[in-house]
Amino acid sequence: MADKADKFEALEQQLELFIENTRQLGIIVSDFQPQGQNVLNQKLHTMVTGLQEIDKLKTQMGDIQVPLEVFDYIDQGKNPNLYTKDCLEKALAKNEQVKGKIDNFKKFKAALLVELDKVFPHEINNYRAMRGDDKPS
Repeated sequence: MADKADKFEALEQQLELFIENTRQLGIIVSDFQPQGQNVLNQKLHTMVTGLQEIDKLKTQMGDIQVPLEVFDYIDQGKNPNLYTKDCLEKALAKNEQVKGKIDNFKKFKAALLVELDKVFPHEINNYRAMRGDDKPS
């Protein structure tokens, strides 16, 4: 498990470094002066090297699967962690819905057995004996 964490940590570090270099490049370009050409060239070289390092890490991430919906969140400018939160909220809502259905079926079964007991008392007693159910009070 630590190996997986190390892979993610290495990728995260490289991405953070690349983002910082991109930020710095933006500053250099936004206030470009001809005498800063060497600095700009060095920063561009650093960016290329950073992309190469990130590319090297992709082989370690081959077994990682990301739901396509996560990329939709990113494209919409949302935090990808919201995808997990939304999935959990949907699962909880679905769980409550299914629990409600189960409760309704239990109530229906109890009501049906009461009504069937009125019409078919002998058969319902046999049914309860086979199931090991007690007669409801």
